[in-house]
Amino acid sequence: MDDETEIFDLVDEEDRVIGCASRREVHQKKLMHRSVHVFVFNSSDELFLQKRAESKDECPGYWDTSSSGHVDSGEDYATAANRELKEELCISEPLTFVMKLKAGPETYWEHVWCYRCVSEKKIIINRDEISEGRFWSAEEIDVAIENNRYQFTPTFLSLWSHLRNIQEE
Repeated sequence: MDDETEIFDLVDEEDRVIGCASRREVHQKKLMHRSVHVFVFNSSDELFLQKRAESKDECPGYWDTSSSGHVDSGEDYATAANRELKEELCISEPLTFVMKLKAGPETYWEHVWCYRCVSEKKIIINRDEISEGRFWSAEEIDVAIENNRYQFTPTFLSLWSHLRNIQEE
């Protein structure tokens, strides 16, 4: 799909649908909409991160969550998360809801719902979306963020911070 045929629900601050618009219009006008992120862990508790393709319109070449994407118009968060996992990494796993973030500048005006799963399946990255990917330990991620946080998407940094706080509780 292209920027004109991909349609997203527009939502208000409380994440209630108030209309719909094309991807291009949503991004150009910074309208509130919805996205999903999925953390894929292996049995060693390492997290798969994807490096976004250089062709992406937002954060090209940045490291990001395992899988992410917009929620299409009329779609719910869980369906979108499962769809993105299959489209980007060619795997299907039961997903567990982790958290949600309210729309704001650091999420590119997206209400974000985050899920997680554990998988030992072979990941096959979608080269249209992702330039590379690999599993990282939590310590490797923390050190990489400390050394150069600007290699990660702002949404990933926010989700990772929240996830680390949840893990410490």
